[in-house]
Amino acid sequence: MTGVAESPVPVRPRSFVPLGATCVAVGVANALAVPFLSVFLTGDVGVQPVPLGAFLLATPVAGVVVSTVIGRLSDTRTDRRLLLRVGGVAGAIGYSLYVFLRDYWALLAVSTTLVAVASALIPQMFAFARHAVLRSGTTKGPLIISGLRTLISVSWVAGPPLAALLVAVSGFRGLFGAVAVCYALATVLTFRLPDPGTVAHDPTKPRVRPGPLPRQVWFAAPAFVLIQGAGSLGVMTLPLFVAADHGGGPADAGLILGLCAALEIPLMIWLGVLAIKADQHLLVLTGAVVALGYHTAMYLTGSLWQVAAAQVLNAVVIASVAGVGISYFQSLAPDRPGTATTLYTNTTVAGSMIAGPLLGVAAKLGYRDSYLMSLVMAGLGAFLLALARPRRVSPVRSAAGA
Repeated sequence: MTGVAESPVPVRPRSFVPLGATCVAVGVANALAVPFLSVFLTGDVGVQPVPLGAFLLATPVAGVVVSTVIGRLSDTRTDRRLLLRVGGVAGAIGYSLYVFLRDYWALLAVSTTLVAVASALIPQMFAFARHAVLRSGTTKGPLIISGLRTLISVSWVAGPPLAALLVAVSGFRGLFGAVAVCYALATVLTFRLPDPGTVAHDPTKPRVRPGPLPRQVWFAAPAFVLIQGAGSLGVMTLPLFVAADHGGGPADAGLILGLCAALEIPLMIWLGVLAIKADQHLLVLTGAVVALGYHTAMYLTGSLWQVAAAQVLNAVVIASVAGVGISYFQSLAPDRPGTATTLYTNTTVAGSMIAGPLLGVAAKLGYRDSYLMSLVMAGLGAFLLALARPRRVSPVRSAAGA
C-alpha cells in the first residue's frame, strides 16, 4: 500500500494529559527507588563497600547501553508506545523481584536487565512527545517538553520523603512494592496515549535511513556530561559541605536543596516559553555560563545564607540544562528523536558516574574544593558547548547550493 503523509493535526492540551500522567508515574518510581538503593543494599542485603560500588556502577552502565539500543530501535519504528509498555512491564517485574530477593548476584542480574530496560522509559517518553509535537505542526514543542520535564522535577520533590515514610512503615518490601505499582500504572497509562500519526512507507521507493549525527552533537554531548557532572558533584557535596564548613545540619541542607527545587520548577516553564522563539543553543550556553558563577559563589561562601542565596543561580542552571536541554538535543537530530533524547539522558548518567569518584577526592582535600573541581568541569563544558554553535551559512553559499 502506498503511504501518503498525513496532514498536521492541531494540538489539544488534553491530548498530552496521559503522557503527563505517565511522566509522573515514572518520575515517582525513580524518586522512590534511587535515593534508598544503597541503604537497602548495605542494610537488608549486607553488601560490603567494594561490591556496593560495583553494583552502583554496573546499574547505570547497563542502563546506558540498553537505553542506547532501544533509542536506535525506536527511530526505526512508527509507534513508540509498544516500547514504553515493554519498559513499564520490565520495571514492574524487576521491582517486584526486589521485594523478595536478598541475594546480591540475583539482584545484580535483575538490575542490569529488567531495571536497565525500564530506564529507557524516560528518554522514550520525551521522544514520543517530540514525535507528537512534530506531527501536530505546533511551534510550542519546547514548552511542552519543558512542561513534561517539570513534572519529573515535581515527582522528585515528593518522592524521597514518601520513600522515607514507606521504609519506616513497611520496610523495603513496601518501598519496592510501591515502585512496582508505579511502573504498572505507567504501563496502563500508555494505553491511553494518542496515536501521534505516522507516514506510511511507499514500497516503490527505497527506504531512507536517518543521516549521521551532526557535528554539533559531538561537542554538545561531552559538554553536557561535564556540566551535569559538575552539578551532580555539587549536589552530592552540599550536605557534607554545609556540615563541615558551615556548621549546619541535615535540616539545613534539606531546606537549601528544597529551595533550589522550588525555584527550578517555575524557571523551567518560563524557559520553555522562551525557547519557542529564542535560540535554544544560546539558552543552554547561558545556563553553562551561569554554572561558572554558581560554583564560584559556592567556593567563596562564608555562611549558610550565602549558600542558600547561591541556589538561585543553580536553579537557572538546572532549568536551562535539564529543561531546555532535551529540546535542544532533539533539534540537533530532528530525524532521530529516540537517539537524540537517549543521548541527552545518558549524559546525565555519565555525569553522575564522574561525580562519584571526585567526591571521594574532595573528602580528602576538603569539601570546598569539590566546587573548585565543579568549576573546572563546568568551564570545560561551556567551552565545548560554545564550539557546538551551529555554523552560519552565507547567502552566497546558500544561493549556490540552491
